[in-house]
Amino acid sequence: MTKEDLVRNVTERSRIHLGRSLCQADVEAVFQALKDVAAQELTAGGEVPLPGLGKLKIKDRAARMGRNPRTGEAVTIPARRVAVFVPSEKLNLCLKK
Repeated sequence: MTKEDLVRNVTERSRIHLGRSLCQADVEAVFQALKDVAAQELTAGGEVPLPGLGKLKIKDRAARMGRNPRTGEAVTIPARRVAVFVPSEKLNLCLKK
């Protein structure tokens, strides 16, 4: 699914939940606002709930050894913080069917 497909599908499905359709510009603006809010919250160390889907949160990854695939040389991969998605139980149940 591309971004355009996602925006189009959300635009069409908004009619089911709202009784009217949102325009594609509104849907894109909501996604942009969600990105901004999520980035701010995750940077501050918080979590971002995505109702019915799960949540975004920050996970600390420890430093580790890796290999350069081209040369086979051992390299140290530094520790870092990454954003991860944790699916909700309801979403997991839907995916297991």
